Amino acid sequence: MNRRTLEDVFKLMGERIQIITEVEIPPSLPHNMEDVVSTTVSGMTCMSCVGRVEEALNSLNGAYNIDVKLESGNVSFQGVSLEKAEQAIVSLGYSIGVPGELNNIKDDFNWRDRSVWKQSAHNTKWCLVGCSIGDFGTIAAFQFIPYLDALGWHDMSIMFLAMFNGIMTSIALETFILIKQMGGIREAFRVAIGMSLISMIAMESSMNATDLLIMGSPTLTWWVIPIMLLVGFLTPWPYNYWRLKKYGISCH
Repeated sequence: MNRRTLEDVFKLMGERIQIITEVEIPPSLPHNMEDVVSTTVSGMTCMSCVGRVEEALNSLNGAYNIDVKLESGNVSFQGVSLEKAEQAIVSLGYSIGVPGELNNIKDDFNWRDRSVWKQSAHNTKWCLVGCSIGDFGTIAAFQFIPYLDALGWHDMSIMFLAMFNGIMTSIALETFILIKQMGGIREAFRVAIGMSLISMIAMESSMNATDLLIMGSPTLTWWVIPIMLLVGFLTPWPYNYWRLKKYGISCH
């Protein structure tokens, strides 16, 4: 039993009065004696994902000793319930459980998961930014540089070159973003090159097809660019949702 003695001394009418109060303090449970809780998260593809999961768990009152493993997807922590932690993780767009095990659950996949739509939209947005840099840059070069225009390239050749450059700049942008997080350019490039080519090809094809249908040739104007971006975003978005929801893999 802990004892706390409070002593107040004061003089009243020449007498010294001592008041001693004993208070019982219930013993508290040390942090290191609380159970370690763990779960498995699917959908994390880079250190940026790890940081988002750690931030979400740190925001929970009482959470500590948080450890997130990228390769295995294992997440361990103390101080909060498993239910609260998993709710915070799922709200980011990630899934709980090993992807292979999730696929064996009947009717596991659906198109109604708002958190996955949100996460897949975020992934698609970054893919669109990277692809647009190379794509629009190539079209603009042939449109505004007389030397390139004089080469007489066929419209389809310019479109294919724009698509190729768009994919390359998307990978380059992702590599640059991941360098610090992955601890070096080699690992960052490995993760970036693992992004979904299907998503990028669908995005590039739809943007250039829209430009060709509206303008009749690879041409950029102030009003056609927003239309191309919108079509380029919407085309691969459902695929990115499906890939993230079913397999726990994102394009970015």
